[in-house]
Amino acid sequence: MAIDLPHPPVVVITGASAGVGRAVVQRFARDGAKIGLIARGIEGLEATRFEVEAAGGEALIYPCDVADAAEMEAAAETFENELGPIDIWINAAFAGILAPFMEVSVEDYARVTDVTYMGQVNGTRAALKRMMRRNRGSIVLVGSALAYRGIPLQSAYCGAKHAVQGFQDSVRSELFSAGSKVHVSMVQLPGVNTPQFDWIRTTMPKKPKPASPPYQPEIAAEAIHYAAYHRRKEITLGWPSLQAIWGDWFASGLVDRYLAATGIEGQQDEERVAPDRRDNLHEPVPGDRGAHGRFDAIAHRRSSQLWLTTHRAEAALSLGATLVAGGLAWALSRRR
Repeated sequence: MAIDLPHPPVVVITGASAGVGRAVVQRFARDGAKIGLIARGIEGLEATRFEVEAAGGEALIYPCDVADAAEMEAAAETFENELGPIDIWINAAFAGILAPFMEVSVEDYARVTDVTYMGQVNGTRAALKRMMRRNRGSIVLVGSALAYRGIPLQSAYCGAKHAVQGFQDSVRSELFSAGSKVHVSMVQLPGVNTPQFDWIRTTMPKKPKPASPPYQPEIAAEAIHYAAYHRRKEITLGWPSLQAIWGDWFASGLVDRYLAATGIEGQQDEERVAPDRRDNLHEPVPGDRGAHGRFDAIAHRRSSQLWLTTHRAEAALSLGATLVAGGLAWALSRRR
């Protein structure tokens, strides 16, 4: 069921300056949306605003840290005053660290949790404060297959995404109880070809990389765009995400052992980490990094699974026609 929202909508996107967030901005810019851009790095934000304006849209930047609830509230108030009532809020910001649990400091662990989990809580709070009184709006929590299946070296990130999934369950139940028409959805992403692998903190000897061929950020943006406009609780992107979720449901203990054998080396590239490498855990990395990472050569540019989940009626009709045709062919072959 589609959500009735104004056109063009007013959209707020966190993590808007790079990666998935940047691709989501580009997708909504094609709709002519008025877009509020939140991130820490001013250079990336300015470049993103330029892209929106070049596409004929309108954008307003608000540099801030999503882990700061007061800053998020101030950003929401500024966007409402300058752009109009917020219709869609996308929580795409996150932080990560690739390291064994016992090598992660208490401060770094808290930082990943504050950005990846509390950042979504803070964004949702700021959005709901305005949407609930109007009784309309759409909030998208950007999750991961790792919200259901943790992997080695990413305990802080996996724990935070698990927390977001539980948070969504609670908030949706409360909104239903209140009779609210505000919708909260969650998109579970696979590995995505973004700059994150060049700037997440790591203690490992070799460069971080996705455990399997990633998807291009534009595909993730399409899934998030769809979730913003449809009353689906969850959209899962990509067959690898479904495999991870189903594998954990049916054989969680075996998956633990499989990942123990493959997950450490599988998340490290061949090239060693440079001694002067900078990460963005506590401060943004200077410059404009754009939406794509360094894995364009191996990244998936389409997803049959996403088409199936966003075109259920067509997929059902196609399956039905195939079964009927198969049945007729079998019946005719029996008559010969």
